[in-house]
Amino acid sequence: MAAEDGTDDLTRTVLELKLRERSQTLAEFVEDAERFARTFGETGTLSVRHLQRLISGRKPDGRPRPATARLLERMLGLPIDDLLSSPDVVRGPVEAAEEELRQRLSAARRVNADVLALLEDQLTAVRRLDRQLGASTAHEEVSTKVRQITRLRSHSLTPGVRSQLGALLAEFGTLAGWQQLDMGFVGDSWQFYERAKAAARESGDAAFEVHTAAEQAFVLIDVEETASAVELLQATEQRAQRVAGRLLRSWLAAAHGEALAADGQRSASMRAFDRAAGLLPADVSAVDGPYVVLDPVHLARWRGHALARVGEPDAVDVLSTALSRLDPTFTRAETGLRVDLATAFFAMGERVEGRAHAQRARTLAVEIGSVRQQRRIARLIGLAN
Repeated sequence: MAAEDGTDDLTRTVLELKLRERSQTLAEFVEDAERFARTFGETGTLSVRHLQRLISGRKPDGRPRPATARLLERMLGLPIDDLLSSPDVVRGPVEAAEEELRQRLSAARRVNADVLALLEDQLTAVRRLDRQLGASTAHEEVSTKVRQITRLRSHSLTPGVRSQLGALLAEFGTLAGWQQLDMGFVGDSWQFYERAKAAARESGDAAFEVHTAAEQAFVLIDVEETASAVELLQATEQRAQRVAGRLLRSWLAAAHGEALAADGQRSASMRAFDRAAGLLPADVSAVDGPYVVLDPVHLARWRGHALARVGEPDAVDVLSTALSRLDPTFTRAETGLRVDLATAFFAMGERVEGRAHAQRARTLAVEIGSVRQQRRIARLIGLAN
């Protein structure tokens, strides 16, 4: 990582070494620090200029404030005195940088089938944490894995391993993008999806490219760029006909249906959901390619969301049935489903039922840190009053 104040690319402090290990620029680290502080209630702040002085070892303004020191210590797991010390008092900075590169190349060479399987297992575990406990619990772990895999991929010299790391990075990246969207950080979400798309291209599997592009469309929906989301999902659905299996194509059709509903195209939305139902395979457990969650219950939940968006009375029956059959570990899914039910009941004039679902949704949204759903609930209650 080249220093952003024009100094030589030398590791002068342990803090700078930690930034190298995270494969981050100073600006990216400062953004991470801001997110970390918001998530974990830290009051410390950090600017790029301040960080430049700290990593250089030149501290004319003295040590960082206690709150900033605590923030850095929690983020990086070392006391502030260690972070501000030289990484190696014996070796010169050039030799240290060379050894660091050799170490990273050596670590990347050790990535084999067992390591890749372990990373897949970690992805599976963090997905379960995310769906049950929310992004506020799981996002820091996901961001750490994104940085680790990015570093391994960038130093891997084996094409087959590098492509598999690209696929893993695309999967972790889309999860991180969705988490950022759920926490209300649409700009950060967009950037995670951009990086995930780049990793997907290196995977050598076009299905990952299609999936990451389609996921990004939900950011467009949230910022009310619904026509652009429709256009993007129409293109991905068409491309998927040549490169993806039935499960992913079913998921893409349903995603397209949601975008169409958000854009007010009721009939086209329902046709998209009919396509999704027709494509959905009987066995949805065998995932070959990008990970998607879709079965008859989730598809009904998704269709119900679209029906509620366009004000169809049938939404209540569809959503109520989906809620009764939903796996209780899908806490975020239940939260969104209850917001949809509240929307549908309010549209029918059933305020008591609507408020009951809205209240339960608000409780769940707070528990899992879903700013996205809390905003939906606030808008809904505002319109209902």
